[in-house]
Amino acid sequence: MRRLFIIRHGNTFARGEQARRVGVRTDIPLVESGRTQAEQLGQWFAQGQLPVRRILSSPLQRARQTAQSIAAAVGIERAGTCDWLSEIDHGPDEDQPEVAVLARIGAEALTRWDEHAIPPDGWIVDVDARIQAWRTFFAEGGEGIDLLVTSNGAARFALVAAGLPLGALKLRTGAFGELAVDDAGQVSLIRWDVRP
Repeated sequence: MRRLFIIRHGNTFARGEQARRVGVRTDIPLVESGRTQAEQLGQWFAQGQLPVRRILSSPLQRARQTAQSIAAAVGIERAGTCDWLSEIDHGPDEDQPEVAVLARIGAEALTRWDEHAIPPDGWIVDVDARIQAWRTFFAEGGEGIDLLVTSNGAARFALVAAGLPLGALKLRTGAFGELAVDDAGQVSLIRWDVRP
């Protein structure tokens, strides 16, 4: 049995700072609270003494910083990166405040994204490639635990690719979801959107 923990990077906006829709073109670091979240994730995985075989992350610095904090806590020398774990491209909404994004795309489009992974008009998302990347990863087989540090935009496609029930696809910053992959390649959802 293989277990996958899909982890969303820590906070990139400080308390009181206006949140923006940041994607692959906005490579910003963790803020202090995000670094704390990354440390808490690392402590949680270390305390569980889980047999982590590898840690992979998006190439974006917010994901790499989170992954490195976890890697240090669990005693893995370094985390690797995978392009397919990168955030999506929000097109005209990139780096825009959420209120402006909502005004442009509407609440219904945002709900379709949050509950069914259907990208709003103008967002650049190769849905088929995202789903195929997750399916290829699921099919690798093996034993142990893989930790995947990514973004909310990319994480949701794990559930879609596995054919799991959709609904609340969102992972909060500093939260994780856990999937199990059996020897036949069947994926099951253990939990989703859990913060340590």
